[in-house]
Amino acid sequence: MAASWEPEVGALLEEARRTFHKEFGSAPTLAVSAPGRVNLIGEHTDYNDGLVLPMALELVTVMVGIPRLDGLISLVTTSEYADEPRQVEFPVPTAEQPLEPGMPRWANYVKGVIQHYPAGPLPGFSAVVASSVPLGGGLSSSASLEVATYTFLQQLCPDSGAAATRAQVCQRAEHSFAGVPCGIMDQLISLFGQKGHALLIDCRSLETRPVPLSDPGVAVLITNSNVRHSLGSSEYPIRRRQCELAAKALGKKSLREVDMKDLEAGKELLTKEEHRRARHVVGEIQRTSEAAAALSASNYKAFGRLMVESHNSLRDDYEVSCPELDQLVTLALSVPGVYGSRMTGGGFGGCTVTLLEADAATRAMQHIQEQYKGTATFYLSKAADGAKVQPL
Repeated sequence: MAASWEPEVGALLEEARRTFHKEFGSAPTLAVSAPGRVNLIGEHTDYNDGLVLPMALELVTVMVGIPRLDGLISLVTTSEYADEPRQVEFPVPTAEQPLEPGMPRWANYVKGVIQHYPAGPLPGFSAVVASSVPLGGGLSSSASLEVATYTFLQQLCPDSGAAATRAQVCQRAEHSFAGVPCGIMDQLISLFGQKGHALLIDCRSLETRPVPLSDPGVAVLITNSNVRHSLGSSEYPIRRRQCELAAKALGKKSLREVDMKDLEAGKELLTKEEHRRARHVVGEIQRTSEAAAALSASNYKAFGRLMVESHNSLRDDYEVSCPELDQLVTLALSVPGVYGSRMTGGGFGGCTVTLLEADAATRAMQHIQEQYKGTATFYLSKAADGAKVQPL
């Protein structure tokens, strides 16, 4: 069985170009892309100032367009999953008339970046957005759209800020316009991913370190459960708040400053639920550090063991898994040649990520498809580059 491949960048750009010509009657002059990501390990640690180890995917969002002189911004998306309308127009924001979130929801990610973009004044523009990053799959379609927007705006009006500021602007857009209190990981990896490498990100200092992941004998398999439980959107902010309360009760700024000894010593200061949430985060930060070292040493067995420990902790202590994800992990781990597997992303549906021998990929996909209670979709992706300007 082959993995389900989404359109490559060239095909997406061609789709966006055709749509642009149809909608606006001319050819676009600017084009950019920004990837989705899969987090190999380090889940729900980013908003706790912790460590994460994602890689950028070959699945991307592209934006093509042209500047315009009438002070208007006109956006079109080709995504069949976007809410209606798929075309929206609004004026360039000013101090007197800032942009505000509204309908359609997909446009809020673009609006938020425009509103918070640090350079200016921005001209108006027309643009088409196309993406191969599956929505709601835990592969960060939202950050890829935000980063594509930022990269597009840079072509219209270059910014002069620090590199990390770009990620923070995109994060702020998601907080204020999409209402999602996300961490910084997704935006950083979409901006700064490196081909053939995962990226160890310190979410406290925003320092990054590339970790080699280019061994041709090893593959990364992403399995989309194709389920989305409604709990996801409501439980995420609850988990974040529980972590904040746990850190405060322990007298720390964040759970990054807590080790297991501190946590157990202060156990009586926390509710049982807060203790479990904190135990996951503290353990996950340590696992991520160990996993980066294991990957650097090509110790895939150790890396896989840490992935399984991560999933078990997310299932039992953080309680963000679901039966479908648990089944996908169990099925993957039963296949010879699989090093490790875990849920990835916010949880309550979406995807699992599996590290395995490259020649075991087909066998793993066949086994999962035959045994999984639902219908799985597979993606095999190498570690890819971050956002870039694309030639037209």
